Amino acid sequence: MINEGKKAPAFKLKDQYGKTVSLNDYNGQNVVLYFYPKDDTSGCTKEACSFRDEFPAFNKLNAVILGVSPDTVSSHKKFADKYNLPFTLLADEEKEVVQKYGVWKEKSMYGRKYMGVERTTFVIDGQGIIKKIFPKVKVDGHTSEVAEALKN
Repeated sequence: MINEGKKAPAFKLKDQYGKTVSLNDYNGQNVVLYFYPKDDTSGCTKEACSFRDEFPAFNKLNAVILGVSPDTVSSHKKFADKYNLPFTLLADEEKEVVQKYGVWKEKSMYGRKYMGVERTTFVIDGQGIIKKIFPKVKVDGHTSEVAEALKN
């Protein structure tokens, strides 16, 4: 079980350019690790664009933004290019990291049950400790909540 105040699980994933990225690459920086269900869908696009629009504010807070979904590297590249996303998107095609962070859950839509990513954001400090967890994220106003958590 992942809790605030605990060490964030380490991981290595490929970004939208096919480069391997690990959580340890960001030691000494705050990390906003946000998990989202799928590239280029309405809620995920709105969330990504919100982080894009607030990107300068996160830079001022010494924070990097990492978006994670089970989509492919090429899907992430198209999504990032289409919306000019200035941050890293990580491809968790094997669903290892979504499972490690406990965000791969049973969901239901129109009465059909399926496995998917529960939109969740983790704020991780420069020492790799989870400062704040935002479960079941509602997109509207979320980036402001995350920025506030970084300030505290």
